[in-house]
Amino acid sequence: MRCLAVCHTELVIRMLNDILLPSFEVDVLVDSRSLARRLHESGVKVTFGDLRRTETYLKADLSPATCVIVEDDGRRSLKRVLQPIRDAGGTLIYVLGVGAAPATRREDELRSQFPDVSYLSMSELFGGPLVTEVSRSLTRERVQQYQRYFSDADRILILLHNDPDPDAMASGLALRNLLRRTKTTAILGALQGVTRPENLRMANMLDIQVETIRPDTLADFERVAMVDVQPHYFGGLIDRVDLVIDHHPPQPGYSAIFKDVRPDYGSTSTILTEHLRAVDANISERTATAMLYAIKSDTLFFNRQANRVDLEAFSFLYPLADATMIRKMEGAEITMERLEYVIRAQQGGRLAEQVFCAFVGLTPREDFIPYVADFYLQLEDVKWTIVAGIVNDMLIMSVRNLGYTRNAGEFVRKFFSEIGSAGGHRAMAKAAMPLHAFREKFGDLTGAQLNDKILDLALQFLHEHVPGERRKEAVRA
Repeated sequence: MRCLAVCHTELVIRMLNDILLPSFEVDVLVDSRSLARRLHESGVKVTFGDLRRTETYLKADLSPATCVIVEDDGRRSLKRVLQPIRDAGGTLIYVLGVGAAPATRREDELRSQFPDVSYLSMSELFGGPLVTEVSRSLTRERVQQYQRYFSDADRILILLHNDPDPDAMASGLALRNLLRRTKTTAILGALQGVTRPENLRMANMLDIQVETIRPDTLADFERVAMVDVQPHYFGGLIDRVDLVIDHHPPQPGYSAIFKDVRPDYGSTSTILTEHLRAVDANISERTATAMLYAIKSDTLFFNRQANRVDLEAFSFLYPLADATMIRKMEGAEITMERLEYVIRAQQGGRLAEQVFCAFVGLTPREDFIPYVADFYLQLEDVKWTIVAGIVNDMLIMSVRNLGYTRNAGEFVRKFFSEIGSAGGHRAMAKAAMPLHAFREKFGDLTGAQLNDKILDLALQFLHEHVPGERRKEAVRA
């Protein structure tokens, strides 16, 4: 296809020539003899002429099928150039804004006179790729620094949170890959091992070994890295770490030599994907499969806490991963055990002002609690779910919402951070506190009273955001 570039500056002409060739046959029109001479001497196909005259474009053999790109520097009259192009038969006209004038204002001015002409802003066209490339360079430098720091260590621990989920395990594999280590020189460890059925399925199918680590054995490792978790999670057991990579909100109270915490990302695997790409690391099918599954899992397939970078990471990993393996790992998550706690929540839960709150009592495994919270968020007329249960004398609370109301992480931090661990994102959060600490603050409550108290705190929190809203009568779910 033929393209006619109507330009004023050499930089823009050379850029268009480099970008459009060889896909387009590019001819250049300029109104400066000296510029035309320089371009001609360097091999650019260029013609000098008066850009305000129709015959200039007729001589350039302009046709309705010719793509015309007109440079707009913000200082010249577009009408005096565009009108003769139209009169010569030009229909595929694009204006490339390169000036200092606000692009939106120039576009509005243009459309009022030439509604069929398209306006392209140089900053929009090239700003994104430029920012991406600069960010990748900064990430590359950061990754190379921690690669050098870890290179001389004999044994490395990549520590995951308790009962690791897909994002934690996949991030551990990715970091081991980045550090060019094997499973014997870089251990994936957790203080409590994998228990959830779907996570066990992933670990077994991808042969991911997560070793159970005791706090007193941390000194056996020369370097310690954390992925998908930060030291505050471990309740004071760890106050110093060599590397932290996480997508949860940053927490104070610890020191780290290297830290990459990005709370606006939907998964830690997305961060590690950028790290791998920055240094052009080879990614095995197993690691790509784990990371792709992790991104799907942590973002509920882009329905929760996901943005452009998560989509880009997913698109990059997809052709490298085993899609059949992912379908097998996803499997069916409903089990008789989980269904028992869903029924418990239905029997003792309360629904008020689109907030569903339930206390499910003693539970042998922590994963039952977030599962129930996710389950009830699917109910009609429910925008928040808060589910609590007791695991080993710890009160565990999972909070979920639809993501466009108040921040779930702010809720748990406001009421429970002083007595335990509390944090999360806008759409999902968690609090874990000793049961005795909860009772000391709120009283020795029965199960139903505890549920009522948590619901009251939630409504109080939401009413702060919508002052004066009248509380509806709570009803039994």
